[in-house]
Amino acid sequence: MNVFLWIVQAVLAAMFAMAGVMKSTQPKEKLVGRLPWTADFSQNTVRLIGIVEFAAALGLILPAATDIAPVLTPLAATGLGVVMVLAALTHARRKEPSAIAFNAVLLALAALVAWGRFGPYSF
Repeated sequence: MNVFLWIVQAVLAAMFAMAGVMKSTQPKEKLVGRLPWTADFSQNTVRLIGIVEFAAALGLILPAATDIAPVLTPLAATGLGVVMVLAALTHARRKEPSAIAFNAVLLALAALVAWGRFGPYSF
């Protein structure tokens, strides 16, 4: 199970790192084509979301891999879970069911990592 959790952490970290870099570095006008929900938020809010996602991606891997404050890994997973709940609420308001389903999958994976790393497979 430990190896499985590492794989899930790596997949989540890769996805959120890419998304975070994209949201924090590209102008809002360019993002609206790929991510229509960004039209509802200011440039600064979209950048903040990107920075949070990138920081959480780092938090999923680095603390556990370096054995420096490994409790930050399940906390990062919990934070990503909160971000996914908020994202699903945004997509529900915009009536985007496919995006809600994607958020639900990411939420489930983040919850799995949080459960495993807080509980029986902690570091």
